[in-house]
Amino acid sequence: MSFRISLAQQPLVWHDALANRAHFESVLRPLAGSTDLVVLPEMFTSGFTMQPEKYAEAAHGETRAWLLSQARLLDAAVGGSVAVSDHGRHFNRFMLATPDGEVHQYDKRHLFRMGGEHRHYSAGGHALIVEWRGARLCPLVCYDLRFPVWSRRRPELEYDIALFVASWPAARRYAWSTLLRARAMENQAFVVGVNRVGEDGGGNSYVGDSAVLDFLGQPIVELTDQAQVVTVPVDLEALHLWRDKFPAHLDADAFSLE
Repeated sequence: MSFRISLAQQPLVWHDALANRAHFESVLRPLAGSTDLVVLPEMFTSGFTMQPEKYAEAAHGETRAWLLSQARLLDAAVGGSVAVSDHGRHFNRFMLATPDGEVHQYDKRHLFRMGGEHRHYSAGGHALIVEWRGARLCPLVCYDLRFPVWSRRRPELEYDIALFVASWPAARRYAWSTLLRARAMENQAFVVGVNRVGEDGGGNSYVGDSAVLDFLGQPIVELTDQAQVVTVPVDLEALHLWRDKFPAHLDADAFSLE
């Protein structure tokens, strides 16, 4: 069974949610009816801001409503992470909206201390699986990529496709590409990584390198440093046949997370 994934690798306007939503709306419009899943970068409405007190949105605010409207217009699941304020705390929250009116939420577990994220945001405590059109999706955010235990496929976290949305700087692009491959191979799962391009207000440069990798860690598509929107199909049946043929997961070490 084929499942169509669209990567929206784009520059972001620093601290301007209205401009970013308008831009993504224009570049996503041609995807209507031709994709199953649209993946946007980390903090796609603001850039990777460490000023959530000023720029975080209400958890049920305009971007949540916008994601729902885009999901209906495109007839696809649409998601990325947003800086939100919720019950007095701030979260880097992956929101995944579907055309049926659902918004699934995952709060970033691993906060990037080298950028001070842990001083401004609260960490999430629960992983998430979203079933959509025959695919089991596991949303994750940027720095989560460095922590394989959290994203390890296991009986209580069984998925087909891991989604990593990111603001991953150019200075560490080799780690980004290498870790995406590792997560695909060790979990025998498709891995989607969507990074931004351009520069942010803090002087950080981003070169994209967004990709879709198959369950062997081989690239289905790899983007360069240009703004692009690309759609690729993945073969879920081939994934399940490979797991049956090479069931390495049956020898995985059992563990629990506190």
